[in-house]
Amino acid sequence: MPSNITLHRQRTLGGVIGIVVLACGLGYHFFPRLFHAEPDEVVRRNVPALPAAAPGGMATANEPAAEELNAGPPLTLAPTAVIAARLSREHAKLPKQLTPDPPKVRALLDRADKALAAGQLAGDKDSAAALYLQAAKDKPDSRRAAQGVINVRARLVAQIERDIALGNADDASDQLAALQQLPDSKDDVTRLAAALKTLTDVRPLLAQAAGLLQQGKADQPAGRSALDIYRQVQQLDPQNAVAEQGVLDVQRVVLDRALAAVAQNDFAGADKVLAEAQAIRPGSQQLHDVRQRVDDMRAANASGVLSQAHSALDAGNLAMARQLAAQAQAISPQLAGLAAFEQQLVNAQLYASHKPGQVFSDRYVDLPGQAPAMVVIPTGSFLMGAADGDSDSSAAEQPQHKVSIDQGFAMSRSAITVGQFRQFVRESGYVPDAVKLGGASVYDERSGAMHDDDNATWQDDYAGHRAADNLPVVNISWSDAKAYADWLSQHTGRKYRLPSEAEFAYALRGGTSTRYWWGDGMPTGKVENLTGSRDRSPSGRRWNHAFRGYDDGYWGPAPVMSFAPNPFGLYDMGGNVSEWTADCWHDNYIRAPVDGSAWLNPGCGVRVLRGGSWGSSPEQARSAWRQGADASVRSGRVGFRVVREL
Repeated sequence: MPSNITLHRQRTLGGVIGIVVLACGLGYHFFPRLFHAEPDEVVRRNVPALPAAAPGGMATANEPAAEELNAGPPLTLAPTAVIAARLSREHAKLPKQLTPDPPKVRALLDRADKALAAGQLAGDKDSAAALYLQAAKDKPDSRRAAQGVINVRARLVAQIERDIALGNADDASDQLAALQQLPDSKDDVTRLAAALKTLTDVRPLLAQAAGLLQQGKADQPAGRSALDIYRQVQQLDPQNAVAEQGVLDVQRVVLDRALAAVAQNDFAGADKVLAEAQAIRPGSQQLHDVRQRVDDMRAANASGVLSQAHSALDAGNLAMARQLAAQAQAISPQLAGLAAFEQQLVNAQLYASHKPGQVFSDRYVDLPGQAPAMVVIPTGSFLMGAADGDSDSSAAEQPQHKVSIDQGFAMSRSAITVGQFRQFVRESGYVPDAVKLGGASVYDERSGAMHDDDNATWQDDYAGHRAADNLPVVNISWSDAKAYADWLSQHTGRKYRLPSEAEFAYALRGGTSTRYWWGDGMPTGKVENLTGSRDRSPSGRRWNHAFRGYDDGYWGPAPVMSFAPNPFGLYDMGGNVSEWTADCWHDNYIRAPVDGSAWLNPGCGVRVLRGGSWGSSPEQARSAWRQGADASVRSGRVGFRVVREL
């Protein structure tokens, strides 16, 4: 372990060394010439950068320069001190100094530094150029003098380049004469003299272009406009900042025309003018800004027109709504909400402003309660009748033909129920045929067949027993069904009727083309109330001809909507009860309507039944099956549903 004396000596020596190092550092910082070090400092002149003019006039302090989005200003528009510093570094070829500058030379250099800092570069004996050159003459190896000459040359080059860029030919010429007096300036003088000559050539053109711009001849007439002259200048001097600003000024004039067109709601004209402005200076900030303003005004104008279209649609004026929507689209094809409104127009035209698949109920206008729930059926077309290869078809289902449903309609979701028909009888006082004419055909459990029961009425079920309100009403005639539809029309103010056979067939298929709406074969789930081989009557009877392996749990009608809906959202279309349609019976489809309308003959007494029932064979549950029945028939296998016109 070292002794205390040794430690004391080491600490003393370390302190002395530290003081010496500190003194050397301070001396180098404040008195660099003591160490033969010349400060490589570039004196900077406070020359502010020239902002580009704002569109249509002078630039403001808070307004960005009107220039290309992805391009900065040319180097010649940078402050001269920045350019001079760069040029000084590029020309920094200093001599090797053998001895320090004598006092007389240092005095000259101090004066030269002050002149340089004051911007007094050349022109008289007290200028920086004259003083640095005299110092270099008195002491040829003076690095400080050589650096001063380089700095003056760099500053002169920078100022000349800037004057040329800004069109100051006279100032540039004076500075160029001073530059010629400095050593190693030949290349710069040659280059700048050529640039100055170009400036001299383009100055008259720039003046001519400015005059044309003031006369309102910015881009017209072609070949003799300010734009044409500025383009000519740019060909002679691609970096000419005045010509570049002139092109932007021309573009601003054109953009003002676009805004004026928008003010007159002439958006097509504005688009044409914007295309002209794009060709003048693609991608400029002012072009971007004006295009955004035009787009915003376009969207606002189109939105206002679309609002008027909505009002016209709400008022039921479809023609005016369509006209206004077309105007809004012409103004702004990409306007948000146009597609939705077009769909609303279609729905208004085809579905009275409802939507396909929508469920609604009309309220009675003079009674408590509301009409049955209706489903909006979409428009479309289908092949009506049985295909030629269907072995179960009959001549009555031929020929297969295309039917188009061009106008939407609504159909009750299920067959009309006992409860719904009871309200009609109670409120209207109507006497159904089962009461007036006496009886109906109902199922006899003992024989397993239908038989006439003089006491059965619409209030009874398929077997002549009192029916629950949620069962489909049966034991009614075609006239009873029509009377109910007419009563709905009277108390809702809407047009209700029995469906045409084509409407029923179209709605039954629900957009399918298979044997049944659920497919071609046996149902895999409980889709309808059908005759199934596993069904049992109260006494244990079975069906002789039924869907194999099927069991829906009912012998006789089931409560409505107990099974699956078809693709159009309708229940019990292929089973439960067969249903009356508006059509007169015809033995085949020859000359049948193809527009979905009912096929009627004056005074016809036989009407069309559609859809299978709880007691129908698999062949009678087919989508193409049809049957004729006397309009006075009342049966425990027949009910009905209604259509509401839209």
